This record gives sequence, C-alpha cells and structure tokens, in this order.
Amino acid sequence: MSEIQRRGVTRRWSDVVVHGGVAYFVEVANDPAQAMHGQVQQILSQIDERLSQLGADRTRLLQVLIYVSELANVPVLNALWDEWVPEGHAPSRACVQAVLAAGYQVEMVLTAAVGA
Repeated sequence: MSEIQRRGVTRRWSDVVVHGGVAYFVEVANDPAQAMHGQVQQILSQIDERLSQLGADRTRLLQVLIYVSELANVPVLNALWDEWVPEGHAPSRACVQAVLAAGYQVEMVLTAAVGA
C-alpha cells in the first residue's frame, strides 16, 4: 500500500496530501480584501508555487474544482484562467457558485500528478 504524505498539517486540514503519485490541495487568496481579479491572480500564483514545491507544474493538473461567490465573476476568472493554463494541458474543471467565507470570492480544489 502506498504511503500517504501530509504537508502543513493542522488539526483541521493539511495544506497538501499526496498519495499514489497524486497531490490533493486547496487554494484561496492570501489577501481576500482584493477584488475577484486580484484573488484569482493570487490563487494561480499560489498554485504555481505549490506545484513547484511538489516537483510539478501546470501541465500536471488533473482536475480543478472552482467555487465562486458570484457567477457574474466567471468571465473575470475565465480570462485569467485561459491565459494561465498551458495550451493542450487543460485539466478537467468544474465551476459552481457557493457561499464562501467572508471576503473570499473564489476557492479552488486541485488534484495533480506528482512524482514518478
């Protein structure tokens, strides 16, 4: 049975869980005071950093579940997303409206292939 690795463990969550060559993690904006555009930019940058820490990059994303507080903000998300995702390497993706913690306009749940 493969080992489960947990990084950034707290009582309530782990920043990243890796099992069987797959990483599972969630990203929200470090500064939720920013508007949607700024929050999405922060999250995409944080994803790049997290993937780098795991020895991976954007081309290794398998699935991204995106929660937005307002569907009216999806065009902002899509414009930044389309610039960020490498051509030919788009992960499977879902985007739904959800009630998020105060100030947060977007949250992303990610699955990525890492390691050998």
